[in-house]
Amino acid sequence: MVVQHKNGQEVLFRQIAGALARRIVYYCKDGDVATQGSEFGFIKFGSRVDLLLPTSVKVKVGLEQKVRGNETVIATFS
Repeated sequence: MVVQHKNGQEVLFRQIAGALARRIVYYCKDGDVATQGSEFGFIKFGSRVDLLLPTSVKVKVGLEQKVRGNETVIATFS
């Protein structure tokens, strides 16, 4: 899933289901407006989400730091 910021930069979210999960659910549809802090879907029984950011962002988290959805600021646009 790709989200385009109002400044034109894009962020890619990739949900990866594990062996037990095998089911990814998206709430959003193509063309929906994303708002900060809103949910775009979930993976049943957990797993992981890869976040691919533009090289111009300022990363705010450290290596191996645990993050929490809607709580941890991962990066900011410059």
